[in-house]
Amino acid sequence: MFTILTGIVYVCVFFMLIFSWIAGSKATKLLYGGSTERLHRKTRKQIVWAVYATLPALGLSVATLVMTSTMDSVFWEDRVLLHLPLALIPSLSVWLLAVPRLVKLWKATRCLSVAPLPADIRKQAAHPLVILPYQLSAIGAATIFYYVLVTPVPFRLGSVLVPILLAAAAVMALGYAQQRKYVGIGEPNSPAPALPGRRWLRTAGIFCVAIGVAALIYIVGSANSRLPAVMSMAEGPMDFGGGPELVHDPLRDKSLAMLTGPRDREPDRKFLLTAEKKTIELRPGQPFEAWTYNGQVPGPELRIKQGELVEITLVNQDIEDGATIHWHGLDVPNAEDGVAGATQEAVMPGDKHVYRFIAEQAGTFWYHSHQHSQEAVKKGLFGSLIVEPADSENKGAEEEITVMTHVWDGIGLAIGDRDGVQRKQVVPGTPVRIRLINTQDWLRQDYTLTGTPFRVAAIDGTDLNEPQELENVRIELTTGGRMDLTFLMPDTPVFLSVGSSDKLGILLSRDGTGGIPDLPVTTAFNPIDYGKPADTAITASSDFDREFEMILDNKLAFYNGQFGSLYTINGEVFPNTPMFMVREGDLVKTTIVNRGAVDHPMHLHGHHMLVLSRNGEPSTGSPWYSDTLDVQPGEIYEVGFVADNPGLWMDHCHNLTHAAVGMSMHLMYEEITTPYKIGNETGNHPE
Repeated sequence: MFTILTGIVYVCVFFMLIFSWIAGSKATKLLYGGSTERLHRKTRKQIVWAVYATLPALGLSVATLVMTSTMDSVFWEDRVLLHLPLALIPSLSVWLLAVPRLVKLWKATRCLSVAPLPADIRKQAAHPLVILPYQLSAIGAATIFYYVLVTPVPFRLGSVLVPILLAAAAVMALGYAQQRKYVGIGEPNSPAPALPGRRWLRTAGIFCVAIGVAALIYIVGSANSRLPAVMSMAEGPMDFGGGPELVHDPLRDKSLAMLTGPRDREPDRKFLLTAEKKTIELRPGQPFEAWTYNGQVPGPELRIKQGELVEITLVNQDIEDGATIHWHGLDVPNAEDGVAGATQEAVMPGDKHVYRFIAEQAGTFWYHSHQHSQEAVKKGLFGSLIVEPADSENKGAEEEITVMTHVWDGIGLAIGDRDGVQRKQVVPGTPVRIRLINTQDWLRQDYTLTGTPFRVAAIDGTDLNEPQELENVRIELTTGGRMDLTFLMPDTPVFLSVGSSDKLGILLSRDGTGGIPDLPVTTAFNPIDYGKPADTAITASSDFDREFEMILDNKLAFYNGQFGSLYTINGEVFPNTPMFMVREGDLVKTTIVNRGAVDHPMHLHGHHMLVLSRNGEPSTGSPWYSDTLDVQPGEIYEVGFVADNPGLWMDHCHNLTHAAVGMSMHLMYEEITTPYKIGNETGNHPE
């Protein structure tokens, strides 16, 4: 609903701007009708233009009022206080001030055919209240257009005053000009139509001035938006969430470089991952250059057991931009998190870095580079990370299938490194677990399991409590998200469809043969009331120490020298986004609101968020923990977590294209500092 309503608003603003601009231009030329017969026709058309100019304003107003009756005020506060007055006041002035005078003028010229126009008729055509309402409508539409492109969120009076004052100044200037023209009618120096050459010269002059002003704005805006060559992620505006302010004491502060995994004993498992370029041919005759771990895409699956001490050595062979390894969804000590410029230096060609941590959680995770992460993940620097439960040896045999979906150059969407339908033999009666991992930007992926009832056993690496069986339900998985599906293999074939198609997926059967079951009509899986409740450390009624608000939106602006559409957090892009400040042990609540036009999978490093409510509906099923939460347009989530993992943690949109243009912020603990820097002079570029 929100997407539809905002779409209506955008369309209405666009047509209101175009139509009112044309109507205002035509109104200024009524004075030069030439003859009463011609003025009569032009007056009638001008009345019709009143309909064209104000009908979009009506559509905008209706859409906004529907928002007020169906959605939270955070979605419409600025629209009611800014858009509605700027649309309705000019529209009313057109119908109450301009149209009655136009009707009177139309009647006065109905039976006349004199040329030139009599002075009294010219005066009526030049009356400011005939022309100014149309111009006011154009100015109002232009101001709304600005607020649509540069949304004033969070809404503060100071942030909206300048455009309003400029609009008011424009109205007064136009009013003054029209009044002078009106008073001068019938005088010796009465205005006359400009000669064609002069009109073109004047238009060209205005155009040149406009181009010059635009160029100046572009040059200044581009220069002012460039990121510093060196900066610390521990700097920036702080938000204390309504709790006591926290200060850094140089005598007590602790470097996050000390927040490592155990270094005093032998690891239970060791892995070596080499970041290297390699020409990959996933489809015959279509090679492409990939960035790989150990020469394969995706990288090798890492399997470890819960509670084990793991050591992973990253060697960068030839990735010139550098590489790291971030353990997506696994809550590791801060120094092991793998974020270039925040928790370590980027590993440059010829260098290596050793990660050590104890795998505290069992579940489905993945790893990827967090240096130039948007490009690195796209080109293949990622792989699956599976942490088996500590007691898994005591459980019966289970068929496990990891499904990592990604879009590769040359072949498009694939499961791992293969497109098409894969076939696999599974003995009937075998417990099956399918681990779904979506690695692709911009794609909320659909997965449909047909041929058997199934359960959603886990979300983002955390088991659900008493999940029920599902049928004809599709899984919608956001970028970076994971879900585990479990079922008992039947005698008949089972098909996992990727992308709601029978052209890509995995067919399971007794002997690997058989036909693909028909894909059913499905409904989307809804975790909010799935499974059974269980006790948790925090609830919606907990006494939270800090409560933050994260409003996601869009705006047109400059970022690091480039102009384009940006994705904002509380109206800002990094490094001006807020840094949420916490103290170890705090109970933290965050309200996440998406006012934008696209999904935002918000990923908090080092913690799992407990979903308390979605769109005002309390979570009544199994406790739903997430580290990559898909917040769709028009949605509001309330989430909570315990601040129990000290450090400096990224909190960003995991559509890495969005993160690369500033949709990133941080969770910062009291008395923690980082020795690392980011910027062009440092070589560290986490996004």
